[in-house]
Amino acid sequence: MDQSKRYADLSLNEAELIQGGRHILVAYKMQPKAGHGYLESAAHFAAESSTGTNVEVSTTDDFTKGVDALVYQIDAASQEMRIAYPLELFDRNITDGRMMMVSFLTLVIGNNQGMGDIEHAKMYDFYVPPRALQLFDGPAKDISDLWRVLGRPVRDGGYISGTIIKPKLGLRPEPFAAAAYQFWLGGDFIKNDEPQGNQTFAPMAKTIPLVVDAMRRAMDETGAAKLFSANITADDHYEMLARGEFILRAFGPDADKVAFLVDGYVGGPGMVTTARRNFPNQYLHYHRAGHGAVTSPSAKRGYDAYVLAKMSRLQGASGIHVGTMGYGKMEGSQDDRAIAYIIERDSYTGPAYHQEWLGMKPTTPIISGGMNALRLPGFFENLGHGNVINTAGGGAYGHIDSPAAGAISLRQAYECWKAKADPIEWAREHQEFARAFVSFPQDADSLYPGWRARLGA
Repeated sequence: MDQSKRYADLSLNEAELIQGGRHILVAYKMQPKAGHGYLESAAHFAAESSTGTNVEVSTTDDFTKGVDALVYQIDAASQEMRIAYPLELFDRNITDGRMMMVSFLTLVIGNNQGMGDIEHAKMYDFYVPPRALQLFDGPAKDISDLWRVLGRPVRDGGYISGTIIKPKLGLRPEPFAAAAYQFWLGGDFIKNDEPQGNQTFAPMAKTIPLVVDAMRRAMDETGAAKLFSANITADDHYEMLARGEFILRAFGPDADKVAFLVDGYVGGPGMVTTARRNFPNQYLHYHRAGHGAVTSPSAKRGYDAYVLAKMSRLQGASGIHVGTMGYGKMEGSQDDRAIAYIIERDSYTGPAYHQEWLGMKPTTPIISGGMNALRLPGFFENLGHGNVINTAGGGAYGHIDSPAAGAISLRQAYECWKAKADPIEWAREHQEFARAFVSFPQDADSLYPGWRARLGA
C-alpha cells in the first residue's frame, strides 16, 4: 500500500521545522528492496515509526493524523531519507513528565528495522529542539569535576592518564589491587574493564576494600589525588543500587574520587538513567561494549557511533568511549573526531544537523583501545586538544619498566604534543617516553622510522 500521500510531505522546509521547534528530525541512509519505490518505502518506514501500519484502520481520527511522522526529504541516489517526528509521539514519564531515550529508540529504530520492503536503514544524525533538550537529564558531572578533584584548573585541565586493569578477567583481589597501586604511582585514573564486577574468584566485597587501600597508599606516596571508575553494571535496578552504595561506603571520605561505570549499550537506557538519577554526585562513565554490532560501518542497520555518543549526552553520561579515531586497534578514522566534538561542545554542526546544546553539561571523550605513548601525539594533533580521559591498558602494563613508568610515558606524550616537540628529540630528555619506543617497537618502527639510530637503541 502506497502511504506517501499521508506520511510524506516533501514541501516541508527543514529550516522552518527547526524554527518551529515541535519536531525531532532524524536522518537515515535507507535503501528499499528491489521492486519498491523510494518514496513509497520511506513513507511506509515513517508510518511504522509513528501512527501507521500496513493497512488503513478504522480507529484513525483527525488528531492521530496530526502526529504522523513525515518524510520531508529524500534522495534515492545517495540513499538519503529524513523524517520529522512530532514531539507528541514520544512517551513521557508519569513521575516527572520527562522524556525517555527508550521511547526515542522504540520509534526511530523500532519495528522499521525489520520491514519487508526495506533492504537496510541506518540513522546517522538527529536534531533535538530546545523543548526536548529541556526534558532530558543531561550529565550531572563532567570532566571539570575530575580536574577539580585532581587539583587542576577547571577549564582546560588537560589530559587524564588512565588505564584498565589487565588482564581484563582472571585476577584475584590481591593482585588486582596490586596492579591498581602500581599504575597509580604514575597515573590518574583506573577503570574496571567491562566484564569486571563480582566474579566468584574476585568478589566485590573483598576486591573493592583492597582497591581503596591501594588508592590511599598511592595518594600518600605521590601526594596526588587518584580516580577509580567502578563497574556497577547489572540486569537489575536494585542490584545496581546495591553495588553503587557498597562502593561509596567502602571509599567513604574518598567517594568523590569514584566514578560509576555502566555498560550502557548492552544494558540499555534504563541502566544509564538508574545510575544518573540515583548517583548524581558520581561521574557517570558510559562504556559502550557491544556497540559495533550496529555502529560498525559494515553494519547497514541501526545507528552509527556519532548517534550513540549524542544520545549518551542526552541521557546524562559524564563520559563515553569514542574510539581512537584510527590511532588505536579499533575500527575508526580521523574524521571520527566529530564524535568527540558533538558531545564536548555547546554548539556543533554534524553530518546532517546543527545542534545547540543550550548549556547542557558536556560529555567527556574517553579514548581507549590499543593506545600507547607513541600513538598519542598524532591522536592529539588530529583531535586538536587533550581534554580527554585515556584508558591505556597494554599501553601502561605493556611498558617494559613498570605500569607506573607506562603511566608517566602517557603524560609525557601529552606534554610532547603540547610543546609541539619532535617525539624522538623529546624522548632524549624523557626516560619513560623513550622506553616506550623499546616497549612497543612495532609501533615505533611504523610511526618513527629511524628511531633506533637517533636514540642509540
